[in-house]
Amino acid sequence: MSTTETRAEPAGTPAETPAAPAPPRRIRDVGRRLLATPRVVAGLSLLALLVAAALLGPLLSGWEVGERDYTALLEGPSAEHWAGTNRTGQDVFTQSTAGLRTSMLIGLLVALLSTAVAALVGSFAGYLGRSADRALMWIADLLLVLPGFVVLAILSRHFAGAGGWFVLAVLLSAFSWMVTSKMVRGATVSLREREYVRAARFMGVPPYRIVLRHILPHMSSLLIADATIAVSTAVIGETALSYFGLGVQAPDISLGVVIADGARFATTAWWMFLFPTALLVVLVLAVNMIGDGLRDALDPQSVSRRPRRKQR
Repeated sequence: MSTTETRAEPAGTPAETPAAPAPPRRIRDVGRRLLATPRVVAGLSLLALLVAAALLGPLLSGWEVGERDYTALLEGPSAEHWAGTNRTGQDVFTQSTAGLRTSMLIGLLVALLSTAVAALVGSFAGYLGRSADRALMWIADLLLVLPGFVVLAILSRHFAGAGGWFVLAVLLSAFSWMVTSKMVRGATVSLREREYVRAARFMGVPPYRIVLRHILPHMSSLLIADATIAVSTAVIGETALSYFGLGVQAPDISLGVVIADGARFATTAWWMFLFPTALLVVLVLAVNMIGDGLRDALDPQSVSRRPRRKQR
């Protein structure tokens, strides 16, 4: 007859720290849901076409960005110039695709920087609390009330020169993270009382490691959806600044610069204004369609994913 003995743990031996529940590994499931959503497929297709046009613009048109055709000044669309030419003979298609490339780079960079800053500031403010929370949220509130457009206008003279678009992207990021950081802070306040976080704190795990390993991974859906939406917001912001001459400066070029140049001839040479504006609208539409699909696929409580009740 066998007996089962239970050994008592020695006094003072800490219990094993419960592992933090790993973020749902549902990449394949999310991918299937995305590909099964028509608007996401349409958005990805449009975005792929825009990226190809932005990268291969001069190869497709046969004209370089700064090249001029003095035999076709301010002429409409033709077989030689698909989207016409501007007043100096530059190909509008090449100019627009070059501006599209810069605008997409700015949008992507702003989304990455602003989301990263919001995640770090919000999570550390929510986890540390007290004075750190008050100080970080005070900075966020201060930047929220500052007129960002005016600040960027004052600093616009420093954008001149090659690579000035990078400075603009950094400044746009500095005024784009505050609202998201407050949402991250609220989610962190509820997560810091979970058992696995309290156990990690009891075992002496440093706060930065708890935030990076146990808290931020559980907000990945919020951060990914926010970053996607931030791309379109940054593109619109950059275009508005460049349209008024406060954003990207020569020798760089963006969609805002091309649209501002074509707006002067909107009634006489419509192709200069119509084509870059259409690229901007399609880009923002594609990114928003993808962002909505990502939000629905990553959020288990999304309204569009709830099973509909059969009507009697």
